Amino acid sequence: MTVLLSLGHGYSAQALGRAVLARGGRVIGTTRDAGRAAAMRAAGVEPLIWPGNLAPALAQATHVLCSAAPDADGDPFLAMARDQIAVSGAGWVGYLSTTGVYGDHQGNWVDEETPLNPGSARAVQRVLAERQWQATGLPLHIFRLAGIYGPGRGPFEKVRDGTARRILKPGQVFSRIHVEDIAQVLLASMDHPDPGAFYNVCDDDPAPPEDVLSHAAALLGLPDPPGVPYDDAEMTPMARSFYAESKRVRNDRMKRALGVVLRYPSYREGLAAILAG
Repeated sequence: MTVLLSLGHGYSAQALGRAVLARGGRVIGTTRDAGRAAAMRAAGVEPLIWPGNLAPALAQATHVLCSAAPDADGDPFLAMARDQIAVSGAGWVGYLSTTGVYGDHQGNWVDEETPLNPGSARAVQRVLAERQWQATGLPLHIFRLAGIYGPGRGPFEKVRDGTARRILKPGQVFSRIHVEDIAQVLLASMDHPDPGAFYNVCDDDPAPPEDVLSHAAALLGLPDPPGVPYDDAEMTPMARSFYAESKRVRNDRMKRALGVVLRYPSYREGLAAILAG
């Protein structure tokens, strides 16, 4: 039986957890919020309060996924429980990173062979965490995720309530990935382990962010959200940092090595599915 230990059981890990449970496996997920434990149990996940002792769960786990955000010291689980994690007998270990580690490429294409060039503090922390996980010697697989969207993480609410704004920055383009496609990529890797592998996880259609908002509005039968030049836009520092980088991300390795056929090859199919749901 597959026993998945999910370190940092967030949005993407929950999607994988549902897929593992659907195949008859077990999922143990960490949470810092004891109040979430009941909801996790209701979803079929065995909650593990963190910080805490990981050793019993690691002894049972056949697969380990870490999706926790790093900080200036790198990965928080390795910082507090490296000795326990390093002796895990799991046959597959996955780390969810980000395509932000490649930095800005002015709209050009990147792939897994592109040198890492993190341009933000968050991306520097991701590179550090990747290297920390590599140093454990575990059968590690690194997944560099593009912008994540899916149920509960789409543009429809802001378009409906009139708060959406199309930020206009010439040449700006992002890659994206639907959360259910993240889950199927991870599941395919679990079924076909290749320790040491890196995979970019993104769809086939990098696109300007304003195009996505326009399409969402069209699906709702609403007019285009107002356009605002980038230099005039009010954004949080985090949002502005995303616009500081522009690149198109290739996913050929993910498809070739894992046999993945995307359910949502572009934001068009993904947004339609969210709206239908």
